[in-house]
Amino acid sequence: MGTTPSKLDELASRAGKWLGLSAAASERHTAAVVADRFEQIAWRDTYEQSAGLRELADELSERYDYATDLLTDAFLAAYKVSPRLRERAEMVSSRLVNHQVIASLVESLEFAELRRETAGDPYAAAMAVLAQAAALRRMLERSRDAREQAEQAKTAQQNAEGAATAVGAALQRAADEADEDGTVPAPAADAVQQAIDASESAESAAQRTAQDAARALAAAAPGTRAGARNAAAKAAEAAREEAALMRAWGVAPGDLERMPFDQRARLAERLRTSRLAQWAELIGRFRQMASGERARKVENTAGELVGVTLGDDLSRVIPSELANLGLPELRAVFAARYAAGELMLYDSQGEQSTGRGAIIACVDTSHSMYETGPGGVTREAWSKACALALLDQARHAERDFVGILFSAADKIQVFRFPAGRPAGIAQVLDFAETFLGGGTSYQRPLTAAGELLEEEFNDTARTRGDIVMITDDECGVTEEWMRGWNDAKHLLGFRVFGVAIGAPRAAEAGSVLEALCDNLRSIEDLTDVHAAADLFRVI
Repeated sequence: MGTTPSKLDELASRAGKWLGLSAAASERHTAAVVADRFEQIAWRDTYEQSAGLRELADELSERYDYATDLLTDAFLAAYKVSPRLRERAEMVSSRLVNHQVIASLVESLEFAELRRETAGDPYAAAMAVLAQAAALRRMLERSRDAREQAEQAKTAQQNAEGAATAVGAALQRAADEADEDGTVPAPAADAVQQAIDASESAESAAQRTAQDAARALAAAAPGTRAGARNAAAKAAEAAREEAALMRAWGVAPGDLERMPFDQRARLAERLRTSRLAQWAELIGRFRQMASGERARKVENTAGELVGVTLGDDLSRVIPSELANLGLPELRAVFAARYAAGELMLYDSQGEQSTGRGAIIACVDTSHSMYETGPGGVTREAWSKACALALLDQARHAERDFVGILFSAADKIQVFRFPAGRPAGIAQVLDFAETFLGGGTSYQRPLTAAGELLEEEFNDTARTRGDIVMITDDECGVTEEWMRGWNDAKHLLGFRVFGVAIGAPRAAEAGSVLEALCDNLRSIEDLTDVHAAADLFRVI
């Protein structure tokens, strides 16, 4: 150790490197994904609302350090439209494994597909993280050696930073003791040199451990990349399945965005575990078919020309009448005949025009509706899918919809969906899931349907409602009831469509169902949604 006094500027020059090292260390980050304040708030809010995320963080934290930081990065990578990762050199050593896991995720094609479902949607991003939980566990386990090396590198780096800070402190004391010309007493100068030597040694050790950590990370990289691809693929599949499930049940993306996190999570869980969850694909196909039939349907179509009649429909005026408009002296005559409804029009015969009153679906839920048909589809599933498509039909036409579930004479449940109010998904699911069991009675549900149409007529003077009777059984009705039923049909002008599911006998000529219905069809192949297509053209 020297005893010669030193100049302060010489000591400062020798210590400069370590002063810079101390400053640079304070700028390293623990988060791999760059996020602004609003994105960080989105993560915190989602984390607080999601019990699943909190439970996963607690579980991983028991075995792995910085697990919550990893989940934060995984969420932000899925949530951001274009996630940007920090450079490895910007990261704290202990988070390099997290950085490698997230980098492997973001770079995979599977993750790009996942972001189509999750970008901008905090709920979907959280579900993606939970879907990747098993893969994240495996990646953390396989990178155990890399994590241990990274932790050693962190300790060595902290030692180097502490030594660098000590250099700064020693230099400050030397500056305090320097005389006017900058000469530093020997003991103070020696203290600075000792701090510099210690810092050099700590820096060398930190570099060696950092190199060891880098090699461990490189060794773990192939497994991490494979695990990231599998994790992203699984999460993307889960996100697609949930999105398809929501679409099948008629839940619009806009409705989901406005839905609180916990409510959306409960809805998703209910849809996944519903008795009819396995038939979501059938429900989706029914709705798609019905939408296509609506697109084909043309209101007031001319149909087949069968002659000439009188009226005021300008779309069907015959050419000789239109020719009168070309003569000024006959225009007043044309106007008078138009006002009186006496213009000559093409007469046509086509499909019956659609109704304007409520659409009522009477769905049989007797024990036999549990029976399975071709393709493993139950009669109940086909019936409920058809009824939900009829609900869509009513909403599109701004008509009330009523679902009547029935079985025996003492078992009936009515679900009303007024045209002026949104059809809540909870009520829709209650309608779809309810199953009464028991035998079959036609009179009870049809009487209820007739009373509802009479109530609608009394309240709004609307007639021409439509009743769709979906059943797999044949049962009798009394003559007295039948007379009252025919009187109600004549008064209210409603139509009755019958669907005999897997029961051709009920659709035979002379059957009770045939007598009750204006339009009847038999359904044998329960995988064929187009067997009921004509319903959606005329209702």
